[in-house]
Amino acid sequence: MLDIHQLHIFLVSAETLSFTQAAHRLHMSQPSVSQHIQLLERHFNCDLFLRNGRVLELTDAGMTLVPMAREAVALSVRIDETMASLKGDVIGHLMVGCSTTPGKYVLPQLLAHFHERYPKVRVTCNVCSQNSALKMLWNGEVHFALVSLEREHQPDFEYYRYLCDRIQMITPLDHPWAQKGEITLDDLTSGRYILREDTSGTYIAVSESLGRGGVSMADLDNLLTLGNSEAIALAVQEGLGVGFVSEIILDRLNSVQVARVNIRDVAIQREIFFTRNLRHPATVAQNAFWNFLQTEQQVYCKEYSAV
Repeated sequence: MLDIHQLHIFLVSAETLSFTQAAHRLHMSQPSVSQHIQLLERHFNCDLFLRNGRVLELTDAGMTLVPMAREAVALSVRIDETMASLKGDVIGHLMVGCSTTPGKYVLPQLLAHFHERYPKVRVTCNVCSQNSALKMLWNGEVHFALVSLEREHQPDFEYYRYLCDRIQMITPLDHPWAQKGEITLDDLTSGRYILREDTSGTYIAVSESLGRGGVSMADLDNLLTLGNSEAIALAVQEGLGVGFVSEIILDRLNSVQVARVNIRDVAIQREIFFTRNLRHPATVAQNAFWNFLQTEQQVYCKEYSAV
């Protein structure tokens, strides 16, 4: 009979492609992880990994097993949590994938409130790009994704709009635009910019808003690309250029001295969504969290308001 624990070890090993990293994540010894994988391979009478020293690669059999093992482990967890809930407790483990800004500045406070209500539910947060978070959600590696990119063409995803985040242009304090406080769309092409990567929610929101005014991101002098909004704020403070940063971040970076400059007739904002995959049946804990979002937390869709 299949051992669910061994399937879980296999999945972590398949994700990390390293028995050492899998052992660290599972709080096991590396020899123990290797032994469980060997027992699983003996059960199926085939190799699940190609081993070349410390480098692992999934075999065809291993790749075939991954989605089925994920379903089996998820079902096992759902059974345990459902049976525990019969006693009146909400018990479980939630996994959330989220993009950088929500992961640092939105999610912790929300999860603290949720934990006060359901102290027997623990949460693991994976901070990554929003595309990675959505991919993990699709694969069943996380139960929820917190992203600023809604993909309406994906019918299996359900989105819940949680808040609207205003994106603010910032400049050095001694920049000419800082003295004016407001510029026009025509002024934009004379600036030097420090921008996020083009897959980030901030970049996409800026691109779409400026595009509606007839300004392309290609029209901007992109001096530097940084994958971190805090780094952009610090670079702007040092006078390297101007940038666009979430007000969620600006309101928390009190030590950073920059000027906020408006663009006439342009409001840049992005909506942040919680997302779940309806293909995967929800556990009691997952349903409790989804209901908590909608009944216990106010939805913010102002220019910006903290959660």
